[in-house]
Amino acid sequence: MNPRLARVLLVSFALAVVVDLVSLGAGFDLGHRIAKPLLMPLLAAHAGIRGGPRLLVAALLCGWGGDVLLLSDADPAFLVGMASFAAGHVCYLVLFRRTARARGAWLAGGYAVALVATVVLLWPDLPAGLRVPVAGYSLLLTAMAYGATRLGLVAGLGGALFMVSDTLIATGVAEWPQLPSPDFWIMLTYAAAQYLLVRGVLGTLGARPAPAAAYGEMRSTTP
Repeated sequence: MNPRLARVLLVSFALAVVVDLVSLGAGFDLGHRIAKPLLMPLLAAHAGIRGGPRLLVAALLCGWGGDVLLLSDADPAFLVGMASFAAGHVCYLVLFRRTARARGAWLAGGYAVALVATVVLLWPDLPAGLRVPVAGYSLLLTAMAYGATRLGLVAGLGGALFMVSDTLIATGVAEWPQLPSPDFWIMLTYAAAQYLLVRGVLGTLGARPAPAAAYGEMRSTTP
């Protein structure tokens, strides 16, 4: 691991987030189109340099694919972009199941209620061709967000913010009333979500001693 390079990549990610958010707030579309595609590659490179698992890097790169595709307003690009994000959620789900313990049933019930309520409320206002894909995507997203709670508060908050970000997108597709500068809030919650998921995964893995190190410690304390 190269700590200095990892810090440079993380700072570059933070700067790209700031440029993207300022561009969105100022209505500077070109700045958004330049900065947005840089976010996930920088964060993925940071995670990789830090020794993050391949599934984490894959999830972030799937997010990058979705980011690029959603820059287009075409319906096919939206569907393919949603599929790319869904693939990223699958990567996260597999990773979470490998690295952490299950949480309480009450928490799973809360996420299930949120899923059903969101789909039921949005369903009538979604375009007919997007209803089933959005419902299926929402199921994967909610499962990922619940799975993130296995890693603790930081990753759990990241999963919850991912749900907030994508729900804001869905309400826009359903043509519900929006917050001022909706894309600003979508990108703010999305960038924060991905960063917190990365931090949660790396923090969980970093808290565990490597098997070789643990074995070496055992040998050093054995008479």
